Amino acid sequence: MSEISYLLFQTVVFVTFLACSAYCVFFVSQKSRVRNVARVLLVSSGVLQTLYILSRYYLVGHAPITSQHETVVVFAWATTWAYLSFRWRYTVKNFGAFVSLLIMFLLVLSSLASREISELVPALQSWWLPVHAGVSLFGYGFLSLAFCGGLMYLLQERELKSKRFGYFFPRLPSLEALDQLNSHCLTVGFVFLSLGIVSGSIWARQAWGTYWQWDPKETWSLITWFIYLIQIHQRFTAGWRGKRAAIMAISGFLAVAFTLWGVSYLLGGVHSYAR
Repeated sequence: MSEISYLLFQTVVFVTFLACSAYCVFFVSQKSRVRNVARVLLVSSGVLQTLYILSRYYLVGHAPITSQHETVVVFAWATTWAYLSFRWRYTVKNFGAFVSLLIMFLLVLSSLASREISELVPALQSWWLPVHAGVSLFGYGFLSLAFCGGLMYLLQERELKSKRFGYFFPRLPSLEALDQLNSHCLTVGFVFLSLGIVSGSIWARQAWGTYWQWDPKETWSLITWFIYLIQIHQRFTAGWRGKRAAIMAISGFLAVAFTLWGVSYLLGGVHSYAR
């Protein structure tokens, strides 16, 4: 079964690479036929990622979100399906090219981590594991969309400010569309992030007898939550939009990345098992 699971993972990476390549070709050529192929390939990648996660569940015997490899794969899966659910309702020109590059990067990153199966520590032997980790990572998926939208906004704004409409200008959405994308993805991602923190606190109370331990990952999760809270609050009260909102979306995602990877490797703590 482990060989089949590994072959499935390789297939996931290969199909995602094809999807990413097709989106990049579409970005250059702007041929709708290429875009349709890219979309089908990304949906196929999402299905294959789901199958790989299920195969990993069969191998480890619990929710596969306890190693660095598994966590990043689920992050890529969440980003894939967050984008596909977003694309089902909204159309944002060439958004898929940026998102598919991020998904490909995450899968490559996961391939560099150890796939070794380790015994689940007692504190994690709970049904709260898939609830807390799954909800948090799905929130990360939507926040990663906001990150991609923020990058696109800064590129388009630079084109407009230079008054020399170059390569990116006709291929990127309007600033208004990107700002609305930012608002939607941040709001959905923030809700899931909040639910992740609440479920984690309830789980901590059951596992360790306290709702909060100020563990490094808990602390950085709270810092990340406040970064997004400030952005959403300022957006609806002080009118933070445009470039400022784009920069905040990028900054928030960097905090997400540090919470997910940096804390485990640099600060340790009770959550440092995800390596």
